[in-house]
Amino acid sequence: MYIVTGGAGFIGSCVVRTLNDAGINDIVIVDNIASTDKWMNMRNKQYLKYVNKDEFLAQLPSYRGVEAIIHMGACSSTTERDFDYLWKNNFEYTKALWHYCAKKQISFIYASSAATYGGGEQGFDDRSDIDLLRPLNGYGYSKQVFDQWVKHQADEFPKQHVGLKFFNVYGPNEYFKGSMASMIFHGFNQIKTDGEIRLFKSANPDYADGGQLRDFVYVKDICSVILWLLENEQVSGLFNVGTGRAQSFKELAEATFHALSLEPNIRYIDMPEHLKNKYQYYTKAEMSKLRDAGYDKPFMDLEAGARDYVLEHLCKGYDNY
Repeated sequence: MYIVTGGAGFIGSCVVRTLNDAGINDIVIVDNIASTDKWMNMRNKQYLKYVNKDEFLAQLPSYRGVEAIIHMGACSSTTERDFDYLWKNNFEYTKALWHYCAKKQISFIYASSAATYGGGEQGFDDRSDIDLLRPLNGYGYSKQVFDQWVKHQADEFPKQHVGLKFFNVYGPNEYFKGSMASMIFHGFNQIKTDGEIRLFKSANPDYADGGQLRDFVYVKDICSVILWLLENEQVSGLFNVGTGRAQSFKELAEATFHALSLEPNIRYIDMPEHLKNKYQYYTKAEMSKLRDAGYDKPFMDLEAGARDYVLEHLCKGYDNY
């Protein structure tokens, strides 16, 4: 049995798809769907049952035959202001799952975030000292404190323990993330509605409008990494998951237009005041640690990933992956 928390959400539901495609259907999906439409990400998947996250921890001791917990569930909003909520969901809940996996000696794979790197003053190297990092928002800090907690563990470890620092993820099943969905998703809908894509102007003189650089990684590549980890239980540690390339939001917008065989039409708008001091202008994953661990599959560049996402998913409806 495999447990996927956040299994109705963006990355989690894609993980369930990847497990199904690998012939694995004995899956428990844990999430908090409430009044959202995230259930749509589940209706074409094979799984044993769905459990609300608030009920799951109490049920967990009764489970038998669990091989791994893939913990993608969390508050993923970088603008969340309720830090107590972030602490409870992103730190305490993750810690409870760690203790269970350590006791049962099963694999534990959890989502960290590139937001832990903050403004990148210490670089984006997963071999560097995480205690020196200074996240720019409460979300990033809530992820960092768990990474630090793991680092300072003395003797209680799951059979396999892996934290994954996801960079800017885009792809199918992100449809219900609201403002936190990728710029490709929002840009596609802006093109359909208005014939243009709107990007933030730069508030940093070192970067032109649309020249803000991020490491954009396709969700299918993330799922490939997770499946590989499940097949290689000897691998543990904290790893970046990006492409190792920094590309601009302008390139992202152009790739979205190109996928639709349209000429780019980009309009720049003012960045909201509340983001100006908490905005990452540059991210690029150092990927040598994951490569040295044995993962050797290529990652899609932005043009290829955008083409697949737009043509194979966004143009075909929201429930085909």
